Amino acid sequence: MEDVREAVAGNRYPGRGVVWARTLDGALCGGYFLTGRSAASRARAVRRGDGELIVSPTGESEHDPLRHYVAARERDGWLVFGNGEQVAVVSDRLRQGESAVAALGGLEYEPDPPIFTPRVTVVADLRSGRDAWLGAARRSRGARSTANVLTLAVRDLEPGDAVLMTTYCSDGRTVAAGEPFLEARTSAADQGQLLDELWGALTPELRVAAAVFEPGRLAGAAIRHQAPARV
Repeated sequence: MEDVREAVAGNRYPGRGVVWARTLDGALCGGYFLTGRSAASRARAVRRGDGELIVSPTGESEHDPLRHYVAARERDGWLVFGNGEQVAVVSDRLRQGESAVAALGGLEYEPDPPIFTPRVTVVADLRSGRDAWLGAARRSRGARSTANVLTLAVRDLEPGDAVLMTTYCSDGRTVAAGEPFLEARTSAADQGQLLDELWGALTPELRVAAAVFEPGRLAGAAIRHQAPARV
């Protein structure tokens, strides 16, 4: 398997990505990162809220639901994180008693032709401390407009194991939907090193922000932002 750094670095423009990993110290960690090509996409930051991480504009930009959203939320024994407004939807479904698989069902990809960006989401059960589900709502490569919804159950990761989903696979010029998921290895000893691994692998001129957090400790997330370009 590739390691996380190689997998991310080999995808020049991954869009947004989620990672579920067990670092070498034995801790489970979630990771979220975002990149951008346009000025509006780059003018964003990840900020802490009440049991949440929120992607919001850095200036006085109007709210755009495709760019600004709750990226991670902890509620009632569940951690949910992902690349859009579906994070809040899935979190609410779990609070209403739905199973993780049901909560990830029926989601749609983003309405942004011609790419139709997948929605990628991770659900972790804070009570079991071992179970997680990765979900992706993707447009069919055929003529159908109905979303294909993939749900991957992941449990009992060993130290160094990681599972990764990105919205895009791109050489920086052409952009296509990313692979459904990728298993990889991490050499990160802890949360901070996993953030370093992800951040260092992102293309510097495209990276926007990244966050890594342990389940149940979202308030202690390690967050990094790209320094604003000098004019």
